[in-house]
Amino acid sequence: MSRIAVTPALAAASLAALLLALLAGTSPMGLGETLGGLTLTGSDSARVIIWEIRLPRALAAFCTGAALGASGAALQGLLRNPLADPGVLGVSASAALGAVIAIYFGLAAISAFAAPVLAIVFALLATAVLAVAGADRISPVQLILTGVGLSSFAGALTALAINLAPNPFALSDLITWMLGSVANRSAIDLAFAAPFWIAGAGLIALAAPGLRALTLGEMTAETLGANVARTRLLIVTGAALLTGASVAVAGVIGFVGIVAPHLMRPFVNHDPARVIVPGALLGGLILLLADTALRVAPLDQELRLGVAAALIGAPAFIWIAARSARLGA
Repeated sequence: MSRIAVTPALAAASLAALLLALLAGTSPMGLGETLGGLTLTGSDSARVIIWEIRLPRALAAFCTGAALGASGAALQGLLRNPLADPGVLGVSASAALGAVIAIYFGLAAISAFAAPVLAIVFALLATAVLAVAGADRISPVQLILTGVGLSSFAGALTALAINLAPNPFALSDLITWMLGSVANRSAIDLAFAAPFWIAGAGLIALAAPGLRALTLGEMTAETLGANVARTRLLIVTGAALLTGASVAVAGVIGFVGIVAPHLMRPFVNHDPARVIVPGALLGGLILLLADTALRVAPLDQELRLGVAAALIGAPAFIWIAARSARLGA
């Protein structure tokens, strides 16, 4: 497939997968009935099933995957490391910690927006910590190590909250959030996350030209007129917004940000700026198809999306790591 055709092909595949997600479910619906419900010309039951159940869930899965794919592609270009993803800087773990705090202290019971709000707030706090640590000055390796430390600390606090959960119901909510899911998501959830997704995507789009210069090294990029510090700050902040909103909607979803950009990189001649859009589309497509498969799988209890993503993504991560000649290759 040519570099020109890959993005339209992924966009068409995403639309087809979205239609498939609307067709699939425990309540059988034909194509005509599904389209009738989608266009508001069908029966009341079809409209409710499409607009209140299947469409919000499908869009939540696709947008979450797209956000993780875009942020992963941007971070890999920034750090020149094929193993980088939103979790490498501690943003995912920090966002999850914010949601866990909301659930642990009962804030989620007071307001349905408590967990999403704190997830985004903690993602931004993680970005602030990285900025204070010198994200625009330190080397990529130092940035990775700082992120690993931040992720470990947030993970330890999350584990502490789970260990000290005051009652079984709180423990169940905490574990459900950590496993990741887009079940029961509504248009309100999407509307809440959309501004953060749009802002994060905008920041990454502004920084994309600088990623191409960074492939030659930071010193060379600066001699070519690229503002390396600005590019790094835009990418880190954009990834924080995209990841925080994704965790707010779907909980913790791993590996999509690594696998999707890696698969797309050969189709764009390994250009870090041009891989962002295809990486986002493929990330959304992967998560949408995975969630659709989980909904129709003949299981007594539906498998969580984060678990499915890990089962698929972890072997792919091992394969990518094994093929890398060295860290940052």
